[in-house]
Amino acid sequence: MMAKRESNGQYHLGDLTFRVRKVGSTAWVNGDTSTARRPVSAITMSGTTLAAANLAPTLPSSSLLNITRRWIVQDNVLQLLFDVTNSQNTAVEIGALGIPLEFNNIFTDRTAAQTNTLCSLFDPYIGQDAGYVQVTPLLGTLPPLVVLPVGRSPLEGWRFLPESTSADPFYQSQTFEGLYEWQFHTLAYAQNEWAAVTPWNAPTSVTLQAGQTRTYGVQFHLASSIRAIEQTVRGANRPVAVGIPGYILPMDQIGKLFLNYSSAVQSIDVSPAGALTWSTNTDAKAAGWVGYSITPHTWGRVRLSITYSDGILQTIHYYVTNGATQTISDLGNFLTTSQWFNSTTDPFLRSPSVISYDREVNAVVKDDPRAWIPGLSDEAGAGSWLAATMKQYVQPNAAEVAKLEQFATKILWGSIQNNNGTVKKSVYFYEPTLLPSYPYPTTIFWGNWWSWNRAASFATDRAYDYVHVAAAYWALYRVARNYPSLVSVQTWQWYLNQAVFTITTMTGGRVGFANDGLMGETVIRLLLNDLKREGLTANATLIENRMRARETIWAGERYPFGSEMAWDSTGQEGVYAWATYFNDTTTATNALNSIIAYQPLIPHWGYNGNARRYWDNVYGGKLQRIERQIHHYGSGLNALPLVSAFEASPTDYYLLRVGYGGISGPLSNIDQGGFASASFHSFADTLKWDAYSGDYGPNFSGHSMGIGTFIINHPDFGWQAFGGNVISTSPSVQVQIRDSARRRVYIAPLGTLISLDAGAFSLISYDPTAQKVTVTITAVPDSATSAASADNGRLVIEQKAMISGITLLKPTTNLSVNAGAYTVPFTSGSGTVTLAM
Repeated sequence: MMAKRESNGQYHLGDLTFRVRKVGSTAWVNGDTSTARRPVSAITMSGTTLAAANLAPTLPSSSLLNITRRWIVQDNVLQLLFDVTNSQNTAVEIGALGIPLEFNNIFTDRTAAQTNTLCSLFDPYIGQDAGYVQVTPLLGTLPPLVVLPVGRSPLEGWRFLPESTSADPFYQSQTFEGLYEWQFHTLAYAQNEWAAVTPWNAPTSVTLQAGQTRTYGVQFHLASSIRAIEQTVRGANRPVAVGIPGYILPMDQIGKLFLNYSSAVQSIDVSPAGALTWSTNTDAKAAGWVGYSITPHTWGRVRLSITYSDGILQTIHYYVTNGATQTISDLGNFLTTSQWFNSTTDPFLRSPSVISYDREVNAVVKDDPRAWIPGLSDEAGAGSWLAATMKQYVQPNAAEVAKLEQFATKILWGSIQNNNGTVKKSVYFYEPTLLPSYPYPTTIFWGNWWSWNRAASFATDRAYDYVHVAAAYWALYRVARNYPSLVSVQTWQWYLNQAVFTITTMTGGRVGFANDGLMGETVIRLLLNDLKREGLTANATLIENRMRARETIWAGERYPFGSEMAWDSTGQEGVYAWATYFNDTTTATNALNSIIAYQPLIPHWGYNGNARRYWDNVYGGKLQRIERQIHHYGSGLNALPLVSAFEASPTDYYLLRVGYGGISGPLSNIDQGGFASASFHSFADTLKWDAYSGDYGPNFSGHSMGIGTFIINHPDFGWQAFGGNVISTSPSVQVQIRDSARRRVYIAPLGTLISLDAGAFSLISYDPTAQKVTVTITAVPDSATSAASADNGRLVIEQKAMISGITLLKPTTNLSVNAGAYTVPFTSGSGTVTLAM
């Protein structure tokens, strides 16, 4: 592989880039060791030095700097150092300085076994002096590499490195994402290419006086496991931060932040000013940790800067949203108003529907060369109506449900889905000879493969599309079953049967990719569970048998994560769901480890819980390019196995932290007006949400199925709630439920999940001594004034983990049971029930 990467302009570990100017000058001089490679001048080794060289021969004569590269071993740790000397007789300002990082993330021409055993992914914590890069092998079980600063070598910026994309192994492609640079200083970029954006960190430069030298570098540590990365960072005496519930904070939640470093906190600042406030707390139970309560105030990106008494600077990156239930309300309203497409003249049978949207021009996307985007199918076309229907599952709204019933009975059934159960890949197509009067925009280039004609659009061979259709039916079944006054067009039985029909058609042997793990197919497990609860044994058995056949195939494969792509992070969710259902522990563990490898735990809202996706903007975004995407649908979907695994192992807090980071990710995509973007662009010159709604729907689908409040008693931090506010810990633990759905509460010490089919959790009181739980349920979620009111609560209790001495909780009063749910009567809009063993 390296023989294919020997040309000038191809970056390797050991390269250096910089921008420099004499003090008083305005123009930056560029330096880049990869541009014109020449043999460097070796320097005699001694002591701890393994190799050293002066890089002058491979730098331009105008570089103004003299640079020596050293590879050394210090205390059994490998370090890469650059001694940067001002070789001028006047002061020099360094406006950018960076080390390209190269690790084996090249999947080109590799088999699944080779890719999974040889390759890694790497992600940054862009946290200044506390920053690091983690390099995680794809198996998820091999020791990861942790790249840390040496001395004052901050990870201030993270820059994608441009290279030629035309030759094998095809840089910046689906099989080779590309490489990135650890930047110590970024001012020269902030003044130029990044001038229109707000960088992650405040850009800096450094001035070297004549003859002055400053050393920059990184050190390479091997962690024992991915879970041990934070422990490895602490062991290297670098600051560690733990955020609860993570770094995406709705305004109605109080976050917790715990810091661990050998030097005391000297000061904390926030940008923008006033966006967060903080106060110390006494939650920390273990030595070395100091705790803070974080209160969010201002919507959007927020940077918390922590300066320690030894001068070390750590930055932690938050994203503040509107209150969680309000954010979901805003989403539902936007989807069913601004994105509601109602046209009496549309020839593609798309009306009425929730259609794709372009936030830059604030208009629906009626035409796009990628036929599926305006064609209501595929992830990027189905995404908007999928989000709209799944929103009703967690927070139904009467007016929204009325519109979505029109869509489901006129367009979903009859246009997107044929009467034989098959699902079109798009209802939109480019074929002017068939539609001579349709005004296809002449500004669009229609010559690419994705501008499908009618035959290609009407093909029904893509299983992924069927899951979205089934999810929409299932969500409306849930509404009709639990909020019957909201539906008027069809019964809950019709919606449920349609979901079953769609899945059985998908698995009937005529649809491609049906034996791959499919995005969002956790909904099929929920469907199966509901069929059992309803006593519909024949349909339940049919679905179960179809899923068993798929899982039997996966059980015989080491890497059953195939998809349309050479490598993917879409199949693991479904593989895990059915492997656990059929008690295939080996396959489930392999899937979970795969997710752990590509879904990081990092003190940064954009990377924490952000599953690896980097090509989907080409197929669903407005800005089309290969790049590391932030909170694309991988976040919400891959979080589902992590959350599920935590529920089965309720002291594995690593799973909860990563899973909650991913399951919270889709909230950040929703702007203040309710528009939801497909993903955030991570390149340092962009740092913005994509303008297209695109394939956001599967992301929200994952969010809706997995979000909840998780109550834990952490050995280091005591009683905490992911998704709620702990307001008391003695004699009972009382938690205000503040997640976006208010439908799921998991009490980890009991291994018990309590959930609602109707109503919303408001307050949970858990008495650890008596092992009793008191639940307050309201007809409408707090702060969601537009949500439909439930007639009563419908409470489901499940034992997710087997814990010694714990048996299934039951109501202490006599409540009626309907389809597996206890009916909790309301008085003045709320009800309370006590649960005990």
